[in-house]
Amino acid sequence: MNSPSARRIRPNSAISPAQVPPAATRAPENRRNERRHTTDSNNRQVAGAIDQERIQAAIREILLAVGEDPDREGLRETPERVARMYAEMFSGLTLDPKEHLRKTFTQKYDEMVLVKNIAFESMCEHHLLPFLGKGHIAYLPKGKIVGLSKLARVVEVLAHRPQVQERMTEELADLVMSQLDARGVAVILEASHTCMTMRGVRKGTSICTTSAMRGTFAEKESTRAELMSLIYGSR
Repeated sequence: MNSPSARRIRPNSAISPAQVPPAATRAPENRRNERRHTTDSNNRQVAGAIDQERIQAAIREILLAVGEDPDREGLRETPERVARMYAEMFSGLTLDPKEHLRKTFTQKYDEMVLVKNIAFESMCEHHLLPFLGKGHIAYLPKGKIVGLSKLARVVEVLAHRPQVQERMTEELADLVMSQLDARGVAVILEASHTCMTMRGVRKGTSICTTSAMRGTFAEKESTRAELMSLIYGSR
Protein backbone atom coordinates (compact mmCIF):
# COMPACT_ATOMS: atom_id res chain seq x y z
CA MET A 1 0.00 0.00 0.00
CA ASN A 2 1.40 3.39 -1.03
CA SER A 3 2.07 5.95 1.64
CA PRO A 4 0.30 9.37 1.33
CA SER A 5 3.56 10.99 0.21
CA ALA A 6 3.79 8.53 -2.70
CA ARG A 7 0.40 9.43 -4.26
CA ARG A 8 0.51 10.86 -7.77
CA ILE A 9 -1.14 14.25 -8.34
CA ARG A 10 -2.07 15.42 -11.82
CA PRO A 11 -0.22 18.66 -12.65
CA ASN A 12 -3.31 20.59 -13.74
CA SER A 13 -5.59 19.43 -10.96
CA ALA A 14 -6.91 21.84 -8.37
CA ILE A 15 -5.54 20.78 -5.00
CA SER A 16 -7.16 21.60 -1.69
CA PRO A 17 -5.01 21.73 1.48
CA ALA A 18 -6.56 18.46 2.62
CA GLN A 19 -5.33 16.75 -0.56
CA VAL A 20 -1.70 17.85 -0.30
CA PRO A 21 0.56 14.98 0.73
CA PRO A 22 1.93 15.49 4.27
CA ALA A 23 5.57 15.55 3.07
CA ALA A 24 4.80 18.43 0.75
CA THR A 25 3.41 20.59 3.52
CA ARG A 26 6.39 20.28 5.85
CA ALA A 27 9.21 22.76 5.78
CA PRO A 28 12.62 21.14 5.14
CA GLU A 29 13.81 21.92 8.66
CA ASN A 30 10.87 20.00 10.10
CA ARG A 31 11.58 16.81 8.19
CA ARG A 32 14.02 15.49 10.76
CA ASN A 33 11.55 12.73 11.69
CA GLU A 34 11.93 11.23 8.21
CA ARG A 35 14.88 9.17 9.40
CA ARG A 36 17.39 7.61 7.01
CA HIS A 37 18.18 3.99 7.76
CA THR A 38 21.13 1.69 7.16
CA THR A 39 21.87 -1.86 8.24
CA ASP A 40 24.57 -2.98 10.63
CA SER A 41 26.82 -6.04 10.44
CA ASN A 42 23.91 -8.28 11.50
CA ASN A 43 21.47 -6.71 9.03
CA ARG A 44 19.52 -4.95 11.76
CA GLN A 45 17.95 -1.72 10.57
CA VAL A 46 19.44 1.27 12.36
CA ALA A 47 18.77 4.98 12.22
CA GLY A 48 21.00 7.09 10.02
CA ALA A 49 21.21 10.03 12.42
CA ILE A 50 20.60 10.92 16.05
CA ASP A 51 17.64 13.31 16.35
CA GLN A 52 18.80 15.45 19.27
CA GLU A 53 15.85 17.85 19.11
CA ARG A 54 13.43 14.97 19.51
CA ILE A 55 15.42 13.62 22.45
CA GLN A 56 15.35 17.05 24.11
CA ALA A 57 11.56 17.21 23.78
CA ALA A 58 11.23 13.71 25.25
CA ILE A 59 13.46 14.49 28.24
CA ARG A 60 11.46 17.64 28.96
CA GLU A 61 8.29 15.51 29.00
CA ILE A 62 9.92 13.03 31.39
CA LEU A 63 10.84 15.84 33.78
CA LEU A 64 7.25 17.09 33.70
CA ALA A 65 5.93 13.53 34.19
CA VAL A 66 7.94 13.01 37.40
CA GLY A 67 6.67 16.30 38.81
CA GLU A 68 9.70 18.49 38.15
CA ASP A 69 9.92 21.97 36.68
CA PRO A 70 12.07 21.74 33.52
CA ASP A 71 12.38 25.51 33.44
CA ARG A 72 14.12 25.89 36.77
CA GLU A 73 17.78 26.83 36.68
CA GLY A 74 19.27 23.42 37.42
CA LEU A 75 17.15 21.63 34.79
CA ARG A 76 16.90 24.27 32.08
CA GLU A 77 19.74 22.81 30.00
CA THR A 78 19.29 19.19 31.08
CA PRO A 79 17.37 18.08 27.94
CA GLU A 80 20.17 19.40 25.75
CA ARG A 81 22.84 17.71 27.88
CA VAL A 82 21.01 14.38 27.80
CA ALA A 83 20.55 14.62 24.04
CA ARG A 84 24.29 15.12 23.57
CA MET A 85 24.96 12.19 25.89
CA TYR A 86 22.65 9.88 23.91
CA ALA A 87 24.26 11.00 20.65
CA GLU A 88 27.59 9.90 22.11
CA MET A 89 26.38 6.71 23.77
CA PHE A 90 24.52 5.54 20.65
CA SER A 91 27.06 6.74 18.09
CA GLY A 92 27.79 3.12 17.14
CA LEU A 93 24.36 2.85 15.47
CA THR A 94 25.64 4.76 12.46
CA LEU A 95 29.02 3.00 12.24
CA ASP A 96 29.99 -0.32 10.65
CA PRO A 97 32.41 -2.27 12.89
CA LYS A 98 33.64 -4.24 9.87
CA GLU A 99 35.48 -1.15 8.66
CA HIS A 100 38.06 -1.54 11.42
CA LEU A 101 38.91 -5.09 10.38
CA ARG A 102 39.28 -4.61 6.63
CA LYS A 103 42.99 -3.75 6.80
CA THR A 104 45.02 -6.86 7.61
CA PHE A 105 48.68 -7.85 7.35
CA THR A 106 50.13 -11.06 5.97
CA GLN A 107 52.10 -12.68 8.76
CA LYS A 108 53.14 -16.24 9.52
CA TYR A 109 52.13 -16.56 13.16
CA ASP A 110 50.31 -19.63 14.40
CA GLU A 111 49.96 -18.93 18.12
CA MET A 112 47.28 -17.12 20.07
CA VAL A 113 46.86 -13.34 19.83
CA LEU A 114 45.18 -11.95 22.94
CA VAL A 115 44.15 -8.39 23.76
CA LYS A 116 42.77 -8.28 27.28
CA ASN A 117 41.26 -5.71 29.63
CA ILE A 118 39.63 -3.63 26.88
CA ALA A 119 37.50 -1.17 28.84
CA PHE A 120 34.01 -0.45 27.50
CA GLU A 121 30.80 1.31 28.47
CA SER A 122 27.47 0.40 26.94
CA MET A 123 23.77 1.02 27.49
CA CYS A 124 21.42 -1.77 28.51
CA GLU A 125 18.51 -1.72 26.08
CA HIS A 126 16.04 -2.96 28.72
CA HIS A 127 16.30 0.00 31.14
CA LEU A 128 18.55 2.42 29.22
CA LEU A 129 21.03 2.29 32.07
CA PRO A 130 24.79 1.79 31.62
CA PHE A 131 26.73 -1.40 31.99
CA LEU A 132 30.49 -1.15 31.99
CA GLY A 133 33.44 -3.42 32.27
CA LYS A 134 36.23 -4.99 30.26
CA GLY A 135 36.60 -7.39 27.39
CA HIS A 136 39.16 -9.97 26.34
CA ILE A 137 39.51 -10.95 22.68
CA ALA A 138 41.74 -13.74 21.40
CA TYR A 139 42.16 -15.23 17.96
CA LEU A 140 44.27 -17.85 16.21
CA PRO A 141 45.52 -16.35 12.92
CA LYS A 142 45.44 -18.17 9.61
CA GLY A 143 48.06 -16.24 7.68
CA LYS A 144 46.90 -12.72 8.47
CA ILE A 145 46.74 -10.47 11.51
CA VAL A 146 45.05 -7.17 12.33
CA GLY A 147 46.26 -4.08 14.18
CA LEU A 148 45.69 -4.59 17.90
CA SER A 149 43.92 -1.25 18.32
CA LYS A 150 41.36 -2.31 15.73
CA LEU A 151 39.98 -4.94 18.09
CA ALA A 152 39.41 -2.24 20.70
CA ARG A 153 37.72 -0.03 18.10
CA VAL A 154 35.31 -2.82 17.19
CA VAL A 155 34.41 -3.12 20.88
CA GLU A 156 33.75 0.63 20.97
CA VAL A 157 31.40 0.54 17.98
CA LEU A 158 29.33 -2.38 19.26
CA ALA A 159 29.24 -1.01 22.81
CA HIS A 160 27.88 2.36 21.68
CA ARG A 161 24.46 0.98 20.83
CA PRO A 162 21.47 -0.19 22.86
CA GLN A 163 22.83 -3.58 23.87
CA VAL A 164 22.61 -6.68 25.96
CA GLN A 165 25.92 -8.19 27.02
CA GLU A 166 25.08 -11.64 25.68
CA ARG A 167 24.44 -10.34 22.16
CA MET A 168 27.47 -8.07 22.20
CA THR A 169 29.68 -11.04 23.09
CA GLU A 170 28.32 -13.11 20.20
CA GLU A 171 28.58 -10.21 17.76
CA LEU A 172 32.23 -9.63 18.61
CA ALA A 173 33.15 -13.29 18.19
CA ASP A 174 31.30 -13.74 14.90
CA LEU A 175 32.66 -10.50 13.47
CA VAL A 176 36.32 -11.25 14.25
CA MET A 177 35.97 -14.85 13.09
CA SER A 178 34.46 -13.93 9.73
CA GLN A 179 36.53 -10.84 8.96
CA LEU A 180 39.91 -12.35 9.84
CA ASP A 181 39.10 -15.85 8.59
CA ALA A 182 40.69 -17.03 11.83
CA ARG A 183 41.17 -20.62 12.96
CA GLY A 184 39.47 -19.70 16.22
CA VAL A 185 38.15 -16.74 18.20
CA ALA A 186 37.35 -16.29 21.88
CA VAL A 187 35.57 -13.35 23.48
CA ILE A 188 34.99 -12.86 27.21
CA LEU A 189 33.17 -9.84 28.61
CA GLU A 190 32.92 -8.92 32.30
CA ALA A 191 30.64 -6.07 33.30
CA SER A 192 28.75 -4.42 36.12
CA HIS A 193 25.15 -3.57 35.21
CA THR A 194 23.68 -0.50 36.90
CA CYS A 195 20.19 -1.81 36.15
CA MET A 196 20.80 -4.31 38.99
CA THR A 197 23.31 -2.40 41.13
CA MET A 198 21.47 0.92 41.57
CA ARG A 199 17.85 -0.24 41.22
CA GLY A 200 15.76 -3.36 41.64
CA VAL A 201 17.72 -6.02 43.49
CA ARG A 202 20.59 -3.54 44.19
CA LYS A 203 23.51 -5.98 44.28
CA GLY A 204 26.40 -3.58 43.94
CA THR A 205 29.21 -6.12 43.77
CA SER A 206 27.68 -8.36 41.10
CA ILE A 207 29.59 -8.96 37.86
CA CYS A 208 28.18 -10.59 34.75
CA THR A 209 30.61 -12.70 32.69
CA THR A 210 29.76 -13.90 29.19
CA SER A 211 31.86 -15.84 26.70
CA ALA A 212 31.72 -16.92 23.07
CA MET A 213 34.09 -19.51 21.61
CA ARG A 214 34.52 -20.19 17.91
CA GLY A 215 36.62 -22.66 15.94
CA THR A 216 39.56 -24.17 17.80
CA PHE A 217 38.60 -22.45 21.05
CA ALA A 218 35.26 -24.27 21.00
CA GLU A 219 36.75 -27.57 19.90
CA LYS A 220 39.86 -27.92 22.08
CA GLU A 221 39.78 -27.80 25.86
CA SER A 222 43.57 -27.32 25.98
CA THR A 223 43.29 -24.12 23.90
CA ARG A 224 40.59 -22.79 26.20
CA ALA A 225 42.72 -23.64 29.22
CA GLU A 226 45.65 -21.73 27.76
CA LEU A 227 43.37 -18.74 27.16
CA MET A 228 42.11 -18.75 30.74
CA SER A 229 45.64 -19.00 32.07
CA LEU A 230 46.75 -16.01 30.00
CA ILE A 231 43.79 -13.91 31.15
CA TYR A 232 43.42 -14.91 34.77
CA GLY A 233 46.72 -16.57 35.68
CA SER A 234 46.74 -19.56 37.98
CA ARG A 235 43.83 -18.50 40.16
